[in-house]
Order: sequence, then structure tokens, then C-alpha cells
Amino acid sequence: MSSLVLLIAVAAVRISSRSGLPSLLLYLGIGVAIGQDGIGNVAFDNAELTQVIGYAALVVILAEGGLGTKWKEIKPALPAAVVLSTLGVAVSVGITAAGAHYLVGLEWRQALIIGAVVSSTDAAAVFSVLRKVPLPSRVTGVLEAESGFNDAPVVILVVAFSSAGPVDDWYVLVGKIALELAIGAAVGLAVGFVGSYGLKHVALPASGLYPIAVMAIAVTAYAAGAIAHGSGFLAVYLASMVLGNAKLPHAPANRGFAEGLGWIAQIGMFVLLGLLVTPHELVNDFWPAVVIGLVLTMVARPMEVLVSLLPFRIPWQEQALMSWAGLRGAVPIILATIPMVGQIDGSERIFNIVFVLVVVYTLVQGPTLPYLAKALKLGDSAGAADLGVESAPLERLRGHLLSVAIPPGSRMHGVEVAELRLPAGAAVTLVVRDDASFVPGPATVLRKGDELLVVATDPVRDATERRLRAVGQGGKLAGWLGTGDGRKAVTTTATRFHRPASVTGKAEDIGKSGTGTPGASGTPGTSGASGTPGKPRKTDGTGKSGKPGKTGSQEPTDP
Repeated sequence: MSSLVLLIAVAAVRISSRSGLPSLLLYLGIGVAIGQDGIGNVAFDNAELTQVIGYAALVVILAEGGLGTKWKEIKPALPAAVVLSTLGVAVSVGITAAGAHYLVGLEWRQALIIGAVVSSTDAAAVFSVLRKVPLPSRVTGVLEAESGFNDAPVVILVVAFSSAGPVDDWYVLVGKIALELAIGAAVGLAVGFVGSYGLKHVALPASGLYPIAVMAIAVTAYAAGAIAHGSGFLAVYLASMVLGNAKLPHAPANRGFAEGLGWIAQIGMFVLLGLLVTPHELVNDFWPAVVIGLVLTMVARPMEVLVSLLPFRIPWQEQALMSWAGLRGAVPIILATIPMVGQIDGSERIFNIVFVLVVVYTLVQGPTLPYLAKALKLGDSAGAADLGVESAPLERLRGHLLSVAIPPGSRMHGVEVAELRLPAGAAVTLVVRDDASFVPGPATVLRKGDELLVVATDPVRDATERRLRAVGQGGKLAGWLGTGDGRKAVTTTATRFHRPASVTGKAEDIGKSGTGTPGASGTPGTSGASGTPGKPRKTDGTGKSGKPGKTGSQEPTDP
């Protein structure tokens, strides 16, 4: 039964991608279909088990999101995301709770719980939707960081409002939130940096162990944060973000493994939440959920964005898009099980309202987000596609083998190998094109769809990747026209190429290209300990190359 559900869920992804519907709705529909009022008639009402499994799934989803978050995009967005995740949450909770109390008639405790629960944007929904929509990096960075950060304060608020007895004073809640966020951030960064250092300096015997180690480190960050009474969710997101930007060996494989686990976590979590709900009980709570959702979407979220982003002078178009892109998903539904476990009065109605709200407004917001971005002229489809670069360490050779994939839209298309101007110590050794491989020459023109194997020594490994990415973004003139990574790759317009030494230790060095004729190769000493190469002859000025020097026979001398 479970394997059949998994296969149906995987097939549903295809339907989701074609129709534009968020996949979480299809997974929830599968759970409802096999539940109490569905064709499966499976009775399930264990809210505590749902909460535990939901937390575990959220850890995996946050880890996958953190691994795929690019530091260069999220760095400028961090201040705005932090304010949205703290002050913005407070604004959203207050306005939504007031609407639930005065418009729907819920008592204040229930209204505050709903306001807190639905104030959390869902990481799975945000990551899955935004990475399919070409948006400016600042918008994407703010929304992704917000979805990773705001779970922590929301969980604290929901637990506080769902506890027996009076609710703590506001300043006590603010202090708790600040302390847990600080502890979670410190633990997550520490675990991430220690883990990335270890994976870089310990050569594992099999490449398949790296993805397992990365996920184990991410889960360790969550556990360490929770044990330290901090935010485990923030810890796992930050640790994964550090790992994802650390240029670890087999990075694409690491992200692919995490993405697969993330899909399994989403499928299991949404199907389980669909099982927990009783469809015929949703009828009476449909319109209250729609009203509260209108307050949240049309009033609370825009005010949250406006107040939080006021100091950052972000254009109104981007603020409007961020207001509409505050997607809710499984996280609010999971948090709605907290009052059920605590046996708070009206907890089942809270769960039903949140469930309907998430389904209705995800159905409205998700598919319309690309059209709103286009209407606001915020699409970034013209941007060059980034390269896919995978690194495998060559431990005994003190080097790295970089596997580079040139995607459609990359400005590396049409660039000659010589025009890459890679650092000395790096070379393109193989090109795979149309299922055939060949050794490129300096004049070989690279094409979209090509896969390159680039060998780089340890000292120039990072510079080589930076240069490759710069050319992929800015073309062959990257660095000269202010494009790419902004670093000047060479000091002159000349290009210098080297052929590897032969087995006897001799090497041939081609002179600089230019308007003159190339000089003859120099005469290095015989193989041994650091032989002294002879000086290259000068050209004779007649357009013909000088005669090559003879092979040196002198003994190697110390430099």
C-alpha cells in the first residue's frame, strides 16, 4: 500500500509541473482520498505521531533548502529576512488574530493560535515554487531566508499560546525568541563550519558516503540546537547553507541526494496530514477559513512586508511580489497539531480552519505567482544560466578534477578553450559532446550541452571555478567589462598555453601570442631535482620563428 502511494505521488509531480498546481495539494489530496471519507477508508487520528513525523520531515526539507541556497544571493537579503522573521511575524500575528476574533468570533486564545500558526511561510512551498520562477536574486534571497528563519519564532509563539495557564508577558516571549534564535544560529554555524572542514580534509573511501555525511551533519545541527534549548530549525538551515556553499567534494551528488530525501519527506508529510483530516468536518469551517485567509493575504502579509522592509528602501514592485509570495504549506498544518496534542479547547476547529486556509490560498497564490511577476516586470529570464560544477579530489596528485556542465543560456556557449583564460595550473582535458568525447585544442569552440573535465592543482582550484563561472555568466570578456566575478583574470591580452611534460621530464613552452611570431622553446635541464631551464631565443624579426634551443645537458642546479 505504501509503495503504491509513493508511486502515485511521484507520478503526481508530472501532473503538478504541467498544470502549475503546487505538488503539496496533490499529496494532500492523496491522503484525503485514502482517509476516512475516501476510497481507502483508513482511520487515522494520531495528532502526536503526525507532529513528530512532521518535525522530522521539516528538518530534511530545511536541510535540502539550505544546501541549495546560494550565499551570494542570500547575503544581501539577510537583514531584511531577519526583520521579516521577527518584527514581521509579530505584525502578522496581531492583525490575523484580530480578524479571527472580530470577524469570525473566535475567542482570543484560539485567534492568537491561528494568527501564529499561519504566520509561518512554508519552506517546502517557497523552495519548490521560487526555484521554478525566474525572479531577481534579492526577492528570491529574502523569501528563501525568511522561510528558513521564521519557523523558530512561530513555534515559540504557538507553544506559548497552547500551554495551560496564562500566556507569558510579551517581553518574556520576545526574550525567549531572541535567546533561542541566537543559540540556534551559533550552533548551526559552528556545526556547519566544523562539518565542512572535516569533509574537505578527510577523503572518504566511496563517493556515495559524502551525501550521507552531509545529511548526518545537518541532522546533528538540529539535535545540538534542540539540546542547547535553541532553535533546531534555524540551526539545521544555517548548517546546511554553510555546507552547500563550502565547495565540498561531489557537491551536485550531495544536493541530489538531499533533494530525493526532501521529496520523500514532503510526500510522507502531506499524505499523513491528509489522512489526519476528516473531510466532512471541513464544511462548517470553510467560510471562516476563507475570511481569515483574506485578512492574512490582503492585509496582514502586505502590512508585514511594508513595516519590515521600510528601512531597506526596496521598490514597491518587489514588496508587492513578496506580499503575494508568502506561501503557506505543511508547516502551518503541522503547527496546528500542537494545540491538539495540548488538548486546547477548539483545537480540532483550529486544525480544520488552518487546513482549509492552506489548501485554498496555496491553490490561488502558487499558480498566479509567475503571472504577477511578469505583470510587475520582475522576471529575470534573460539572466545567464549558471554552470553545474562538480569537484572530485585527487588526493595523491594534490589536485582536483572539475566536471563542468554547460547549460542552455550559458554565455560560455561559443567561447573557445583558449578564451577561457584559466589560471596556470588548470587545463581543460576532455570535452564530452553528443555522447562522444575528445581532447580539445586551444581553438575548440565550446557549445551548450557540453561537459568538460578540468584538472586544477590545489592552489588554483577555487580560482579556476570562479573563472569558469565568470565566463558562464559574462562570456569570454568577463572581468574586462565588469562582468562575472569582477576579478581580472590576466594582466595582458596575451594567452599562454602549456603542454604537459613527457615521461622523461622535458616540456615544451609555446611563446606569447600577438602580432609577432612565437619564440622558440627554451631548453630545460634534464629531469631531476628542479633543473634550470634555458632562456628562450629571440625572434629574428623576419616573421619566422627562431631555432629551438638544444636540449640542455648541464647538471641541475639549485634555484
